[in-house]
This record gives sequence, structure tokens and C-alpha cells, in this order.
Amino acid sequence: MLNFQTKLNFIAKDTDFYLKKIFLNKKKNRLNLTTPMKYGVFSGGKRFRSSILVNTGKIFGINRKKLIIIGAAIECVHSYSLIHDDLPAMDNDNLRRGIPTTHKKFNEFTAILAGNSLLTLAFEILSSKNLKLHSKIKNELIKSLANCSGSSGLAEGQYFDLTFENKKISKKKIIDIQYNKTGKLFAFCCECAGIIKEHNIKKRKILKSIGLDIGLLFQIIDDLIDYRGDSITAGKPTKSDKKKGKATLVNLLGYSETLIFAKNLKRKIDKQIKKYGSKASNLLESVEFILTRKF
Repeated sequence: MLNFQTKLNFIAKDTDFYLKKIFLNKKKNRLNLTTPMKYGVFSGGKRFRSSILVNTGKIFGINRKKLIIIGAAIECVHSYSLIHDDLPAMDNDNLRRGIPTTHKKFNEFTAILAGNSLLTLAFEILSSKNLKLHSKIKNELIKSLANCSGSSGLAEGQYFDLTFENKKISKKKIIDIQYNKTGKLFAFCCECAGIIKEHNIKKRKILKSIGLDIGLLFQIIDDLIDYRGDSITAGKPTKSDKKKGKATLVNLLGYSETLIFAKNLKRKIDKQIKKYGSKASNLLESVEFILTRKF
């Protein structure tokens, strides 16, 4: 049996292969933003969001190739968000995954436009004829990803993440911010299976809820790594959240209490996933990986 890291690498390799084909076509058309877009999207990420998508889809027997294509769209959105997150107007970071951030490698306006282009590329991928799904399902996927990425999801989470720096806010508000900033994109990764299988709203909401909690867990562990982790291992400066006065659970509750919260949240997620039976084993492994990761 393959270990989880090997499975994760297979999904990442297939996702990157599909993205590279897209950029090869763009290069032929001599598009100037292709280089910074590629720099942002091929910066060494684990494609963990794609793995959540593929492993959720496996529960319902969804064609893997279709999931990889959707995963490529998700990774474009995620990469866009990181490029913008690193900008001087936002978190002002110079390193990401051990290499210069996109605005440091190029310049600020190029980073902004490359990020914008990756966001729109995500919807280009979902509407492409390569994704062999009924137009009704494609439209629902596009609508759901737009909701998770924009002012009712990721963008709003980032807005409040910056707005509440150096301000005292409640535990509930912090969780709401992190549900939007990180959880919503994971929610889409899980809800995709319900959309493709044309499940009713109730079943889709259950999958979406699991994804939200997976995203929250991922963000909490990310914050714990920032609080106590090693900069070289993380590939970016650590202890930056405290310096910037970020509204995180670890800054509010402390390391030990936050770790307890994370472990309880993982138990809640595991309980929900186990209801799907043996086909959910890879998704359970994904959740376990979040708790044990060091970068």
C-alpha cells in the first residue's frame, strides 16, 4: 500500500502536468504574463487542496481525470491568493516556500496582474471543453468556486485578516475569518463531489461543512507552525503572525490550548468522514497529514 506522501505526490504530479499543458499553449500565443503566472503557480506547493478534491471524489467513484482538471482550477485560485497575500499592501512577505515572492521576483504591478490572471484562468479551466461534464454541472461548479473565492469567501477572509490586525476580537470571530480565508476553498474541494453527482442541497451542505472544518484545521496548524516552527523548514519567516498582531487562535489562546482545539476539531472531522465507509480512507489520511505536517 502506498503511503500518503506518495499518493499526494501522484496527485500533485498529475495536476502540474495538466497546468503545464495549459501554459504551453499560452506560451505559443506569446502572452507576457505567462512567466510570472507560472512562477506563482509552480512554486513548490504540495497541491494539498487538489488531494482533498480527488480523495473526496473517490468516495463517490468520480472519474479521476475530471477531478484533476478541477484541481488545476483550484490551484490557480490558491496561487492567486498567495501572490496577493504576499504583496506589500497586505502581508508584505519576501519569501514563499523558500524562494522570493512573486512581487520580489518581478515587481508589484506584475504580481497583481499575474494573480488576477490566475484567478480568471481557474474559470477558463472549468468552462473548457476538456472538462467533460454537462454544462449545468459546469455552471454550478463555476458559481460555487466564485462564491468561495470572492467577497463571500476567501477575499472577505483576507479583508478581515488585515482589518483586525492588532485588535482584540472574540474566538468566534477569529474562526469565522479563518473559515472564509482558508476554509471556503477547502469547502469547494469537498462540495465538488456533490455537485458532480447532482446531490441535493442537504448532502452538498454536509460535504461543504466537512471541507470548511478541514480548511480551519489546516489554517490552525499553519498558525501553530508560524508560532513555533523553523523558518528554514517552513520556507518563509516564522513568528510573523505575532509581530503583525494577527487575529489567530494561537495568539488568543496560546499554543497548548490551540493544539487541544485542533485535536478536538480533527476528531469531529474524522467522525463525519467515517460515515462514508472504507472508500473514505484516503480522505482520512489527508486529515491526519494536516495534524502532523511541519510546513
